[in-house]
Formats: sequence, C-alpha cells, structure tokens
Amino acid sequence: VDLSEWTLSITGMVDRPLTLDFNDLSDLPMIERVITICCVSNQVGGDLIGTAKWLGTPLGELLRRAGVRDEASQIVGRSVDGFTVGFPTGAAFDGRDALVAIGMNDEPLPFEHGFPARLVVAGLYGYVSATKWLSEIELTTWDAFDAYWVPRGWAKEGPVKTQSRIDTPRRSARLMPGPVGIGGVAWAQTRGIEWVEVRIDGGEWIEATLADSIDDDVWRQWTVMWDATPGTHQVQVRATDGTGETQTSEITPVAPDGATGYHTVTYRVEDA
Repeated sequence: VDLSEWTLSITGMVDRPLTLDFNDLSDLPMIERVITICCVSNQVGGDLIGTAKWLGTPLGELLRRAGVRDEASQIVGRSVDGFTVGFPTGAAFDGRDALVAIGMNDEPLPFEHGFPARLVVAGLYGYVSATKWLSEIELTTWDAFDAYWVPRGWAKEGPVKTQSRIDTPRRSARLMPGPVGIGGVAWAQTRGIEWVEVRIDGGEWIEATLADSIDDDVWRQWTVMWDATPGTHQVQVRATDGTGETQTSEITPVAPDGATGYHTVTYRVEDA
C-alpha cells in the first residue's frame, strides 16, 4: 500500500460520508486493547488463532462521526485488493472491542497484518470482520450485500464459538510416570472463560486451574496436574464461557461457521 495515496472512506447509509488519510486517522483519539482473534478455518486444537495488543480508534466513534442511519444493519469492510467482510452494525456499538487498528504490540501495524489500517472486532471470526489493508467501510442493510466468503458457502454470521486447546505436553513428548502438568488455552471472546475441565481416558471431568483473566476478549490459560501411569492415555478438554454455556462435544467441520468438538490428545507414558 502506498501510504501517500491511501485513504479510508466511510460510505453508504451515513449522513456525513468521510474520507481520511493516514494523518487524519492517526490524529483521532486512540485506545489500546488486548484482543484474541481467530480464523473460522481453525480446526479443533488448531493454531489459526493469536493474541495481540492493538492500537486503534474505536469503530463506533468513527461511525458516529459519519452519522449512521437507523436502517443500516450491516457494516462492510473493503480491502485495497477488493476483499470484503460483513458483520452486523450492532457489533460496533454493543460495548465489545471493535477497532480500526493502526498499531500492534507497540509497533506500527506490520505489512502482513494489514498496514496501514485494519479492522479488529472481538468475538467475530476473521472472515466476517478482520479486513486487512482497509480502504472503505460501507454501511448498508443485511440483505443488500453478501461479503466475499458468503456466496462461497460460508455462513453470513460468524460469532466465535467457545473453544479450548491442549498445548502441553506435545503429542510427541516422552512422558514418564508421575506428576505431569497439562496445560493450554481456552477462549470465548466477548463472553470470557468461566472454567475449564480435563478428563483422562473418559473418566470424571477435573476442574483446571485458570490464570487470571486479562479481559473477556482474551484467551485464558489453564493447567491441571495428572499423576501419569504407564500406558497409552487419552486426554480431552472442554471450556465453559461466562454465560454458563459449555462447549459442545459434537464434532463438526470448519465449514460453514467454525469447527466444534473436544480437543483430544493421546499420550504414551513409558515404564519407569
């Protein structure tokens, strides 16, 4: 992106269309938020997810400057390369973290993460929200436009599902009998994680110890101690979000709106 020619336009169903260059955008009030974002294509236990500290202007404040009309029910983000996302207008005003971001982890937004500006909307999968190299924000109705992935068979709405993952020990780890620490992360952006449970070989669920919560929009680390015995063992994890909803055991693929199921890891514990 040529920064000298780049602009961000607010168009569509607004009373005061706006066009800002990078200096205009940078001069707006900025906030920092730690937000976990993830891809709808993330398999159960997958790594298409990450957490960063974002610097940006609140999307809702920017839209208020433009004067969003009452009938505008969809926000469309457009990239300089023509890619589009679409999400409900309410996501910019319901209190969740939603930013037009220009910085990441105390640095300017990296090129590969969308420099000079991108959308970061907590609680929505990237395919409906996370426009990199942002060039336009259009206000329209829900039925008037389908963003890039919708006609390709993906769901129009993409709220993040409650999920959890086992990170340690690795599947290939050489385990010996005795105390073993099992740990990972769990996430349910905008709802937070209330508790995490682990079970060994289909037994009773054991409540894990949770790290302090940074924010409901940030994944949460968990750990549990296991007295490992020789043999092959299966470990599963599940999380319950801040609304009291426990993630489902039903196994579904990533399409059309995100995979579900318990992350399951099999370990081999050697004889002492």
